[in-house]
Amino acid sequence: MERQDPADVDEAVYDAVEDIPSGRVSTYGAIGRLVGVGPRRVARALAQGGGAVPWYRVVRADGTAAEPVRARQLELLAGEGVPVRNGRVDLHTVGWPD
Repeated sequence: MERQDPADVDEAVYDAVEDIPSGRVSTYGAIGRLVGVGPRRVARALAQGGGAVPWYRVVRADGTAAEPVRARQLELLAGEGVPVRNGRVDLHTVGWPD
């Protein structure tokens, strides 16, 4: 099995995250499936250099935000009209891709 260049994986993650429409969210796992990597690899790409893309539109599989960025992420999502209840996004309502 051929190993992917880490920079290429990062770019693929950023491209996928750029495609998430405003007011919608995706999960680390869903982005990983689109790109062909695991959810932790998606999280690492966003943590290391995803500031230029709408990183806050990517949440955990249970709809919660990652702890280190939780407050800022929920604030940014609320600004886009994403409904959040008890710190959790309703992925059935605003999840992407469908």
